[in-house]
Amino acid sequence: MIRGRHYTIAAFTALASLVGMAHTAQAAQCGNSAAGFENWKREFSQEAKANGVGQTAISALMNTDYATATIRADRGQKSFRLSLDQFMAKRGAPVIVSRGRSLKQSNASLFASLEQRYGVPPGPLIAIWGMETAFGTQRGNQNTLSAVATLAYDCRRSEFFTDQLYAALELIDRGVLTGSTRGSMHGEIGQTQFMPKNILQYGRGGNLDNTADALEATANFLKAHGWRAGAGYQPGEPNFRAIQAWNAASVYQQAIALIGQQIDGNARRSAER
Repeated sequence: MIRGRHYTIAAFTALASLVGMAHTAQAAQCGNSAAGFENWKREFSQEAKANGVGQTAISALMNTDYATATIRADRGQKSFRLSLDQFMAKRGAPVIVSRGRSLKQSNASLFASLEQRYGVPPGPLIAIWGMETAFGTQRGNQNTLSAVATLAYDCRRSEFFTDQLYAALELIDRGVLTGSTRGSMHGEIGQTQFMPKNILQYGRGGNLDNTADALEATANFLKAHGWRAGAGYQPGEPNFRAIQAWNAASVYQQAIALIGQQIDGNARRSAER
């Protein structure tokens, strides 16, 4: 879990720039099984030291285990191949909509302030919150650093997760995460499941296990990806691109847009048009 310490926006901006720096050392050799993981950790640790990662994070990395459950999950994401109707049923969309409408009312002041600041209405934020963690009740119990390190080592998406691993190591060095932080299968953390690099870029220094901080970070992410206040967010409308930036799976994007619309109500959608 993310610790409750808060950091300034400037500090997180500096961290993000460090993560974005070119990694000067030769990349450690990726693999497709647990066999090479320990050797890869040693090689990667040397590279990380050369790129300024501190000893606290290096020690945490060396204590990681090959995350077999993460690899199994990464290769078995069959739900994203379902039709929209099938996906909505599998993910419990009616329950998310019903619960989401209630949360929209009980947290009206929070959602009003987020919409005023970021231009994002309650519907898509609540849809993401419900889809990602069932409103904070299912945040995962995998070791975050082991999951991210395993995926950085795995050849399938090594480049993407190497960036995530550098971000996680920076967060550990700064005391935001620890080697024992737990989250979901791919290293997602908090109420709306932020990856480490997104914590640096959009987390705003908050505790993403806290509802208000997580929803603000989510609104900040959407705004940073082009969200325009008052514009529609269904497929083909201006703000759908921001939803697409949240998750690469088309069926997931459509589900977020549809659930959000049902929570916000048709009146809002008509007004946006």
